[in-house]
Amino acid sequence: MKMYQLFIMSFLLTAVSCTLDKTDYESEINTAVPEHYEFKEAATVNKDGYTISIETLNGTFYQGYNEIRLKITDTQTHENINVSDVTFLPIMTKADGSKASCPYQYNLEYKPDGKYYSGYSVFTDKSNTAANWKLYLSFTVNQTIYTVSKDVTVNEQSNKNLNMTSFTGNDGEQYYIALISPQKPKVAENKLVAGIYKYNKPTASTGVFPDPSQFYYSEVKGYTLQLDPRMPEPSMGNHSSPNNQDLKQENDGLYHGVVNYTMTGNWTLNFILLNQNGKIIKGTKVSTDFTPGVPGAKSELFIDTLF
Repeated sequence: MKMYQLFIMSFLLTAVSCTLDKTDYESEINTAVPEHYEFKEAATVNKDGYTISIETLNGTFYQGYNEIRLKITDTQTHENINVSDVTFLPIMTKADGSKASCPYQYNLEYKPDGKYYSGYSVFTDKSNTAANWKLYLSFTVNQTIYTVSKDVTVNEQSNKNLNMTSFTGNDGEQYYIALISPQKPKVAENKLVAGIYKYNKPTASTGVFPDPSQFYYSEVKGYTLQLDPRMPEPSMGNHSSPNNQDLKQENDGLYHGVVNYTMTGNWTLNFILLNQNGKIIKGTKVSTDFTPGVPGAKSELFIDTLF
């Protein structure tokens, strides 16, 4: 009889715990998953009769991945200018005066359909008293090179489905993984897109500031990002889901896969990053063992999400 009573009490406690956790999830979901699909002006600067407008989703620079759209017009007529060699370089100045950058596209690509220059920036830190960001831009008109700079504010990313991580790989290199989509997942199989980048240490002495060779990042080519999503909350059993697909690089340079979210709540995307030869750069397999009341184990390489 006592064993039966203990069983019933344990079951009720587990049910209450799970219900409370789910209630907390619902409370967070109502406020924590904004979606932004419209590009708006995030910064503008004038230079010698030209207006340079930088657009981002929601008109805001966020920590993590940002698609950049740059337009250059005549300040007087507001007409688009025929320019070439448009470059983009974000630089962060720390409190001690040292400078760093982040993964970015230096040479922007012209998109004739939208009449803008396209690129990206993966801001690694939000703006604060210890970190200030400035964009350094250049473009050429009639063989004349124009350079401009603009201080910008990088905001914290409130959408946890767009989180990022940085780490030192087993090869000693510095890597960055940034989630790009989905912004708002569904209880279903979701297309998962991420950017994977690497910092390239300078091979030459510093040139005239800002020298892009001192802040060089590249897209990681031909790697595989193995995926094991789990629900790590103590009441969720650290369970995974079926039909997930590892992320592999496609023609756009980004890594594409599938994550199957079987319910709303906190999920951990556990990763193992493999290079072209199948060697583990970072990440560990997650045990299927689970102790009730204890958060589930995670890979040494992971990104937490919430929806």
